[in-house]
Amino acid sequence: MRKRVQYLLETYVAIVLIFIIAKPIFMLSNRESHPFGFSDVIDVVAHGLTLDLSTAIYFLLLPYLLVMVSIWLPRWRAWGIVLMVYNLIVGLIVALALVADTSLYPFWGFKLDASCLEYIGSPEAAAASVSAGFIVGRIVGIIVLAAAIYVVLMLLVPRKFEVVRARLVSTIVMLVLIGPIIIGLRGGLNESTTNVGQAYYSQDQFLNHSAVNPVFSFLSSMSKAVGEDDVYEFFSQEEKEKILNGCYANVPDSMPMGPIFSVERPNVVIILLESCATIFTADGLRPDVMPRLNGLMDEGVYFSNCIANSWRTDRGTVCSLSGYPSFPRVSVMKTPSKSRALPGIAKTLRAEGYETSYLYGGDINFTNMRSYLIATGWERLTSMDDYSIDERQTAKWGVRDDITFATLLERIESQAEGHRWLMGYSTLSSHEPWDVPLKRFDDDRLSAFNYLDECIGNFIDGLKRSEAWDSTVVVMLADHGVHYEDIGQGNPLKNRIPVLWLGGAISRPCRVDVICNQTDVVATLLAAMGLPHDDFRFSRNVMSAYYAHPFAINVESSGFEIRDSTGYVLYDLDNDRFIVNESSSSDALVNLGKAVLQVTSEDLVNLK
Repeated sequence: MRKRVQYLLETYVAIVLIFIIAKPIFMLSNRESHPFGFSDVIDVVAHGLTLDLSTAIYFLLLPYLLVMVSIWLPRWRAWGIVLMVYNLIVGLIVALALVADTSLYPFWGFKLDASCLEYIGSPEAAAASVSAGFIVGRIVGIIVLAAAIYVVLMLLVPRKFEVVRARLVSTIVMLVLIGPIIIGLRGGLNESTTNVGQAYYSQDQFLNHSAVNPVFSFLSSMSKAVGEDDVYEFFSQEEKEKILNGCYANVPDSMPMGPIFSVERPNVVIILLESCATIFTADGLRPDVMPRLNGLMDEGVYFSNCIANSWRTDRGTVCSLSGYPSFPRVSVMKTPSKSRALPGIAKTLRAEGYETSYLYGGDINFTNMRSYLIATGWERLTSMDDYSIDERQTAKWGVRDDITFATLLERIESQAEGHRWLMGYSTLSSHEPWDVPLKRFDDDRLSAFNYLDECIGNFIDGLKRSEAWDSTVVVMLADHGVHYEDIGQGNPLKNRIPVLWLGGAISRPCRVDVICNQTDVVATLLAAMGLPHDDFRFSRNVMSAYYAHPFAINVESSGFEIRDSTGYVLYDLDNDRFIVNESSSSDALVNLGKAVLQVTSEDLVNLK
């Protein structure tokens, strides 16, 4: 009996030690953007230990059952084979979780969770962010780590279990162990069960994330994943309506600045700039990195205080083109039953006689993008499949931006006079792995944004020389923000994005400084064109005299950040706590964010 208990205890300790050793490795692998000291490693290990202890028990359940069986069937040979297979599976699961968590964190900025499953259906597009060497290295790492874990676990397996004479007593002893196992799984005897939040201890999110066990994080997110039929319920209907009173009011449009466009129905180009957040300075894009875009801001309508609604392209595209909000764990674009019922700028302008087309140099089937675009009114779609093989290989994600910008300009110049048209375009080169032909900076990321800036400048220069310039408005905005050095989760600059309207159809340049969201671009643009925007329930005309409560929300995988005139907060919904609190009215601001999530998730459920 002693050998059986010893085997279970040693196996448990071994798994816990694997999780502990993985923490400093995770921290060292991400140290470039997140400096830390030796004391931080100790704190991370200490605060993450309870999650490690609890998670390790899950991997002990089958060995525990086999040990129970061996009491009554000590000569049963199959148990050895079962443990071999099981330990191999455990090795693969743990290795995959640890390597994926460490590898994805620099790109996503949060712990491994179920959102990674959204991209399994398009592995080629998902792999476009990294080099072949990166992928091969991670695969080798998973194999080596899985093999090492397997060897360690198998070394602990006894060659045989002794025959137990007092079988009934031994069985009772094993049954008594069920109590500690259950307590360990739920994290103690308190009302609160084991959760990710118990590892959080610092104002530095990187240290909190380092403490969280990635296996537990993934399993927890699977159990809590927000499905299309789930609704956030924070308040009663009356309380919710009171909090949101006037926030999304359907009121008459009023443009106190006067007419924005010099023509009644301008042609429109909407350009989504990949990852192009105003991350470099508090005043905007760094002029040495993006000089052309900075210079153009004085020539058009510049929205200086616009906040992205989400952190991924699929979500940001929906926010920009449909004025529809984002959700922590649901990608509306990847849910065709919902995305096909969304409003869309293309659908609205088609009803006004506009011809619509969309250009993207990558895989337009990635994250159900094609399905979404077609459903929301985009007629002619152009993607990497429409380019030559050589052009498709100019960038990891597909056709690089200078080529697709040239296609866009050519399309505009070829439009027949008198036709009304709307063109959409998503850039792709300013994205990992930042593979661009211009390398003016040692930092690849800066070089990628500088390359995008040159593409923008050349496109605008060409458009100005064309006959289409005088009747066209170009709407440029980023699809989402991006991590850069110390500007990550918790930094209010991370999700601030440039929004600029240019073109000969602009009656006069102006600057709009009110706080607004990416979702507000649609309603504001339609209002400037003198068109109704009632279908866009969560998009606001921020140039209206009736824009009474300026605020902006950005939804992340486990919470949200929200800001208004009182300040800024970052709130963790999973653990019901502030991560950053820089508001003079933080409780009211958090309640506003919760009410927004409640009303928008209710709308999503009813979207048909």
